[in-house]
Amino acid sequence: MTAHGITPADLDHCRRVIRTGSLSFHAASRLLPTSVRDPALALYAFCRLADDEVDEGADKTSAVLRLRDRLDLAYAGRPRNAAEDRAFAAIVAAYDMPRALPDALLEGLAWDAQHRRYATLSDVRAYSARVAAAVGAMMCVLMQVRCADTLARACDLGVAMQLTNIARDVGEDAREGRLYLPTDWLAEAGLTPAAFLADPRPGPAQRLMVRRLLAEADHLYRRSEAGIAGLPRRARLGIWAARLIYDGIGGQVRRQDYDSISRRARTSRLQKLLWIGQATGLTAATFVMPRPAVMYAPPLAEVAFLVDAAGRQTRPARRSTAVLDTLAELSRRETGHGQGRQSA
Repeated sequence: MTAHGITPADLDHCRRVIRTGSLSFHAASRLLPTSVRDPALALYAFCRLADDEVDEGADKTSAVLRLRDRLDLAYAGRPRNAAEDRAFAAIVAAYDMPRALPDALLEGLAWDAQHRRYATLSDVRAYSARVAAAVGAMMCVLMQVRCADTLARACDLGVAMQLTNIARDVGEDAREGRLYLPTDWLAEAGLTPAAFLADPRPGPAQRLMVRRLLAEADHLYRRSEAGIAGLPRRARLGIWAARLIYDGIGGQVRRQDYDSISRRARTSRLQKLLWIGQATGLTAATFVMPRPAVMYAPPLAEVAFLVDAAGRQTRPARRSTAVLDTLAELSRRETGHGQGRQSA
């Protein structure tokens, strides 16, 4: 049995899930050392399955509550009989994964099930902290990195990646009734969420909002670079590649004049290979260059709880009050829907 405890069959399944469901991560993961890549594939497969069930399922509330139960079983050492769950339970045990980190992802997906809107950029960052930066913090745990400064920069990278995803998917999300743009930006443009979702179009106001999102992402990508030197030496190339590949998606949106409604930005295999080549040189620099001062910048306020959870030596076994309150609200909604169906 390997150090991470994942069976070969379950690992092969996770690898297939990522190969078909997350091309950017799959490309970058191939550059990670096996000791990091294998548990990372298991982590991403579990998170991908959870995200897809909430995003694509007809009953998002039930999907989140099922994820809650799956996490409970994984942390009890009795995972659901599915490859992703067994693999995730193995890394929970092998790496002493702080429960607050997957719980943060659970809370973000619960916000999706609630169709929550985000009034400000800070609110969008708080959502991104849960659905993306939490995964970055979990990746650090898999690399056995618990340094607060490195964790803060990993969370910067996670938030930047999610902001890039949001910028790329404005049109796709709007057609599904989803909205992640700050509603105060819409108000500045004289739009309401309902009006925007009813008729999304790539006008000047939409392009400006996408541009603002990508500017924030660019700022965080640059901050995140300082933390890569704090990672294990053999893991740095894969993380540099992930940073460049995801930022490349934002670059494609820019080349489309910030129109992410008429078409969805895509990057080619050749582009990914070029970014991997660039990552090789940047990785070499981490071995000789001094760390910039931004390495020690405080974490974003929205991710501070993740940095604290991942770096803490003594970890609470229970969910936070905020997560419990969100799940209780969803449970009440599910109970109400069930009673409504019975009455009908």
